[in-house]
Amino acid sequence: MVGRRPRAVNWPSQIHKTHPTFPRRRRAKPHGHKYRDDDQEAAVSSAQGSGHAPAAIPSDDFKDAAALLAAERRRADLKCKVLDGMRELDLVELDRTLRKSDAELSSIHNKKVRRFYQRQNETLDAWLEVDALVFAVADDVIDSMNPDADRDGIAERRVPLQDSLGAVDAFLPPEHLEKRAREAKHARWAINVNVVANVLLLIGKLISLRFSPSLSLAASTADSALDLFCTLIVYGTNRVVAWRLRALQMKYPVGRRRLEPIGILVFSVIMVVSFLQILQKSVYKLLPWGDHEVAALPPVAIGAMAANAVIKGLIGLACRHVKTTQVQALVQDCKTDVYFNIVSLLFPLIGVTANVWWLDPAGASLLAVFVIVDWAETCIRNVSRLTGSNVGYALQKKLMYLAFRFSPVVEGFKALTAYHAGDGVWVELDILLDEATPLPTAHDIAETLQYCYEGLQEVDRAFVTVDYSTLGPTGHSVAYLV
Repeated sequence: MVGRRPRAVNWPSQIHKTHPTFPRRRRAKPHGHKYRDDDQEAAVSSAQGSGHAPAAIPSDDFKDAAALLAAERRRADLKCKVLDGMRELDLVELDRTLRKSDAELSSIHNKKVRRFYQRQNETLDAWLEVDALVFAVADDVIDSMNPDADRDGIAERRVPLQDSLGAVDAFLPPEHLEKRAREAKHARWAINVNVVANVLLLIGKLISLRFSPSLSLAASTADSALDLFCTLIVYGTNRVVAWRLRALQMKYPVGRRRLEPIGILVFSVIMVVSFLQILQKSVYKLLPWGDHEVAALPPVAIGAMAANAVIKGLIGLACRHVKTTQVQALVQDCKTDVYFNIVSLLFPLIGVTANVWWLDPAGASLLAVFVIVDWAETCIRNVSRLTGSNVGYALQKKLMYLAFRFSPVVEGFKALTAYHAGDGVWVELDILLDEATPLPTAHDIAETLQYCYEGLQEVDRAFVTVDYSTLGPTGHSVAYLV
């Protein structure tokens, strides 16, 4: 067939640990087969290209043969236009010409120019990912369209999307699957290491708190306790999202990915409220009627806070390249811990050395304000995403480029809207087709685009609608303002 390539995954058992299912036989075909295999399918295509009728179709079933050939011709034509049209733009050669290496980037002293070329490299990476996705997914999705062209209730061909149980990931190239598996493994590693580190550091600080009444040490201990709570929230939501129980899938038909930002939002509120109390105690101690005694800082407390800063710094550096929401939240927390423990160590240590009583509560107050502001921003950012904020400019360009790759089969694009639904993104695309376009062709184009969008890691859901005019309704109702 036109555009046929060796499939990276032939059966869903390799991805989903299940066995492929086929449509149940409703009535027997004249020769008793359920579907044509790939060799018979190729024979039909070659026969229609040579002008001869395929030998596999009996002469007494002319109407069925005509329907099969029409469907086959439509699929082959659509794949030819999409895939051959993509080959007209040699993105690999463009990448070779425009990409700047790390050495070339480091030799650019102007920060604005260097940042421009870094963004250009990121754009090329996004476009290469889109091209690999469309080449891998489009032909299998198009092959899945209308497997029962003669409408007898029996699929004449294998249906790739049915074989993969609707999972587009099964059609991705092996290198993309390996990359995603590697990122998931790194995320699990980061969370597990952070849990162990938080437990050990919290035990050390609790022991130190018994020997020192320092408010800075108390703030640092509270921060470690809440760190552990944050890690447990992230770990718990990550496990719940991964559950594939049938009851949960029916209750949450589009998945439970929004549990992750909700968990971070809950932790942000707890963090802000807790440090407001620490700020209150620190300010009270700075008042004239407060306790002005210099807080002692034993060596065990100094060692605990120094170890916390070093260990959290190492974990943050190791995890900063894992671009998932939960791991990035832990990286932000590690960065906060490093600053927090360095300052919480310096203020009481200088106060004890110089015998200045107010340095300890002043340091605790500054740390509390820093944590409150930092996590309030995190809270606002997650609320914004949960309430449907628009995506960034870089992702908008990536989504538009994917639509552009289907330009050989569409007349134009009327609207592209992309917005957050939690961490994931929902995409709405309105394409323009000629009003004489047959319904099967319009359906196949729109649904292929939809599956390609949902093959992107950032996208949870995509909705592609078809229009024949640039003017007219926008497609959605809006609130009527009196």
